[in-house]
Amino acid sequence: MIKPRQTKAIALMLLCTIFASTAHILFKFGANKIDSTNYLSYINLYLILGMTGFALGAVLMMAAFRMGELAVLFPLLATGYIWVSLSSPIFFATDSMNIWKWLGIIIILVSVSILGFGSANGGGAGK
Repeated sequence: MIKPRQTKAIALMLLCTIFASTAHILFKFGANKIDSTNYLSYINLYLILGMTGFALGAVLMMAAFRMGELAVLFPLLATGYIWVSLSSPIFFATDSMNIWKWLGIIIILVSVSILGFGSANGGGAGK
């Protein structure tokens, strides 16, 4: 049985992945605005917002780690790949989903679920 504190840690970690994934999308927008001949173009709103998103995600991650089990929480970071894969085709015409990406998403979901259920059922080292 998952404890309420662990549930809160899982929610914080998932929120962290959403912030980090949003930061990746913002970084791509920012990278598209960069002009290699103009160094000031490296300082644009998208890049600043992306860095802010990563910072907020890091704070959420630290809070989650204080409350939960590392072996359960760390694999949840892989869900960030899911958020980016699903959202990038919405924002960028050059990005698309194909059968291999869908298969990867399914593998990530199954893997994270197995790790979570294993920890919830008392599995793991030393048990």
